[in-house]
Amino acid sequence: MTVRDAAVDSALEKWRERLPEWSFAEPFLGPLHRERAAAWFALRDELTHAAWGGSDPRPGEAKLGWWAEELQGWSRGVRRHPLGIVLQREPAAWHALAATLPSLLASRERAATEDEAFAKLEPFAEGVSTIASTLFNGGEPAPTRSVIAALLAKRVISEADDMPPLQFVAKAGANAAPSAASRLWAARLLETWPLPFGGSVAGRLHASLVHERLRLFAKGSNPQDRPLPGWRALFTAWRAARR
Repeated sequence: MTVRDAAVDSALEKWRERLPEWSFAEPFLGPLHRERAAAWFALRDELTHAAWGGSDPRPGEAKLGWWAEELQGWSRGVRRHPLGIVLQREPAAWHALAATLPSLLASRERAATEDEAFAKLEPFAEGVSTIASTLFNGGEPAPTRSVIAALLAKRVISEADDMPPLQFVAKAGANAAPSAASRLWAARLLETWPLPFGGSVAGRLHASLVHERLRLFAKGSNPQDRPLPGWRALFTAWRAARR
């Protein structure tokens, strides 16, 4: 294994540990898109985890500042992070994505309402949709609202999110179980986010896995951070690839 392969594989493995179901979805992509898709979703995960992870926001804020510089560098042909070995050569608007990171950071704070939660993430979601369209051979980008819903859903299932909008905390009531407000929020996201039909195959595969895990959590049949069973992940990916 070369140094290059080891560095890239290490960066991708960290993301695969957070979404192990991807191993069942990846075969539905063409060989040329598999590494690119994994690197793209790993980058998204790096950014959102920096924004939302941990009890102290300061390390994540510093990390997002580093990533803003890194993405600006990709636009100039300069890279430091191993993911850049795969992604930097693609003619995507990395500088534009860097400019949206303040909106991602702002979304860390609990929103008062559903509308506020969506509004905070809109600039970042638009950047994500534009990049994805470039990486996966153009075509119609996924609707921005669907991208936002997918990002919020990923937060619920991977960050053990205990900060749903205050309107869902109030709806759950003062004596509700700790996860009740998050389950209400998950159910509302599902109402506003139909099964993904638009965008690239890679995007539909990823979004469908997140959608299915969120659905099980909303029903109360799956903890937030538990992966889908293999058979369910495979069926979900197959269905997404056919749309």
